[in-house]
Amino acid sequence: MNKFLSFAALAAGLTLSVAASAQEQATTASSNGSYRPIPNSDIMFRKTIWRAIDLREKQNKPMFSEGKEISGVIMDAVKRGELQAYRNDSLTSTLSAAEMLGNMSYQEAAAGLSDEEKAAGFSNEATDDWGAPVKKGSKAAAPAAASSYAYRPKEIYQMELKEDMIFDKKRSRMYHDIKSITLLVPSTLSGNTSGIERPIASFKYSDLVRVFRANPDKAIWFNPQNDAQHKNLADAFELWLFNSYIVKVSNPNDSRLDEVYGSQQQGILASQQAAADLIEYEYNLWSF
Repeated sequence: MNKFLSFAALAAGLTLSVAASAQEQATTASSNGSYRPIPNSDIMFRKTIWRAIDLREKQNKPMFSEGKEISGVIMDAVKRGELQAYRNDSLTSTLSAAEMLGNMSYQEAAAGLSDEEKAAGFSNEATDDWGAPVKKGSKAAAPAAASSYAYRPKEIYQMELKEDMIFDKKRSRMYHDIKSITLLVPSTLSGNTSGIERPIASFKYSDLVRVFRANPDKAIWFNPQNDAQHKNLADAFELWLFNSYIVKVSNPNDSRLDEVYGSQQQGILASQQAAADLIEYEYNLWSF
């Protein structure tokens, strides 16, 4: 009887332990954006990497087809309340749809008079209904107001992908565990007066997969060779049907490659070297 009770207690303890472990893993997965989380006990190697994706590149055009741009699919999902936006790729602080719209808007001041218009007698001076100058105190001259515009999906062609490269010792292979995708305002747009890329919002990859699957008519990876073989955007990321380049590898100073090596050109060379080093590391795992 005592043996039976001891066995029952042990079984109950193991059940609770497994349930707690599963709950902990699910909570971790939901908080870090991973779609297919890998248990920590199976991870032999992990490196966090940030990749830039330029949607204008030929290999990335299928994600950016006319009227079905991935940036538009994402922004529309946020406006519908179907997708949660975050301030950055740490995925800890949320953004409302209005705040995201503010991040992707710009102001354009009203243009002044040209030299030809001034030569023709036009003036910025306030006038009455008959064109005569207004005396001080009788009518205030309102300054030209700046107009606010939102960037179109076609203009949001820069994204940044955050992933963990993980070697799973149980399955003996390297995985790209995508955590988040960030939409950026390109530095070259005329409305971006800062001259640098500005983040609009970040999104959990697990949330994006759900949105892509729920909107198969819009979330399309366009197959230019066969209209009968278009894929869902979720499949395109799973199959790695896009081109990217590394802009940051996890480091103590949290510095990007161009900051570490002093220039954008050196950063591009370092990106190629970082990609080669990761391939070599995976190769060496199989050599020993």
